[in-house]
Amino acid sequence: MYNYVLRRIGFMAVTLFFVTLITFAVTNILPGDVALLILGPNANEQSLEALRAQLGLNRPLYIQYIDWVIGLLQGNMGESLRFSEPVTSLIAERLPRSLMLAFAATFIAVILSIPLGIYAAVRQNEAPDVTASMFAFIGISMPIFLWGLVFILVFAAWFNLFPTGGYVAPSEDFVGAMRHLILPAGAMGIALTAYIMRMTRSSMIEVMSEEYINLARAKGMSQRVIVLRHALKNAVIPVITVIAFQFSYAFGGVIVLEEVFVWPGIGRLTLTAIQNRDIPLIQGCIIIIALIYMFSNLAADLLYAYFDPRIRYGGGE
Repeated sequence: MYNYVLRRIGFMAVTLFFVTLITFAVTNILPGDVALLILGPNANEQSLEALRAQLGLNRPLYIQYIDWVIGLLQGNMGESLRFSEPVTSLIAERLPRSLMLAFAATFIAVILSIPLGIYAAVRQNEAPDVTASMFAFIGISMPIFLWGLVFILVFAAWFNLFPTGGYVAPSEDFVGAMRHLILPAGAMGIALTAYIMRMTRSSMIEVMSEEYINLARAKGMSQRVIVLRHALKNAVIPVITVIAFQFSYAFGGVIVLEEVFVWPGIGRLTLTAIQNRDIPLIQGCIIIIALIYMFSNLAADLLYAYFDPRIRYGGGE
C-alpha cells in the first residue's frame, strides 16, 4: 500500500507537469495583448513596452514558463491583472466555497443514488426499475445549468422557500448559509445522482447473479442480509470510481452553476478571469481544478482497499 501511494503521487507529479505545460502554452497563445488590456487602447507604445518589460512579457516563453513553475512551487501564482491582488489569495478565499458546494452536491447524490440503484437492481425489470431508469435518463440528458433554472423556478419563484442565489458564510449565519446552499447543491446533486444510480444498479445486478449469492439464498439468508452484507460490499468498487469522478465533475461544473446561482466561488472567479483575459488568474484556477481532479481520483483508489481487502497494491502476493 505504501509503495502504491508513492507511485500514485509520482504519477500525479508527472501529470501536473504536463498540466502546467499545456496550461502555459494555451494561455500564452490567446489573442490579444495583456499590456494593452491593462493600460487601455489610448496607451502609447512606450508605456506598453515598459509594462511588457515589467511583466516579463518580452522574455522568451521558456524563461517565462520556468519562472512561473518556480513560483508555483513556492506558492506564488502571480498577481491578478483584473483584481491587482495575489492569485493565491483570491483562490484561497473562493476555493472553500466551491468545495462546500461540491461536497454537498456529492453527498446528496450518494444518499439518493445508492438506495435507488439497489432497489432498482433488486426489482429488476419491474415498475420501480423502469421508473428509476427513466429518472436516470432524464438526469443525464438535462445539462446541469438547466437543473439550476428548474430549481430556481420551482423552489424560489413558485414556492418562495429558498433565495434565488447568493452566498452567506456559515461562520456569520449558519442557517442562512444552508438556505443559500440547498438550491445549488440540490440541482447539482440531482444531476450527479443519475450517473451514480446507473452504475450502482448495473454493478448490483452483476453481483446478484454470482454463485455465492445463490449459495447464500440456498442457506436461507434473508434478502436484506444478502443485498446489504454480501452483494453491496462487492458491488461498491466501481461505484466508488463513479462517485470520485462525479465529485470532480461537480467541482468542474461549478463554473456554470455558480454563475446561475451567483455563488462567489472559484467557478465564477475562473469565468471572470477568462472574460478579462487575466492570464495569471486563469492559470491558477486551472491548476487548482486539476489538483482537485487528481486528489479525488487518488482518494477513490485508496478507498478500494478499505471496501475490498482482497485488493492489494504494489504487486505483492
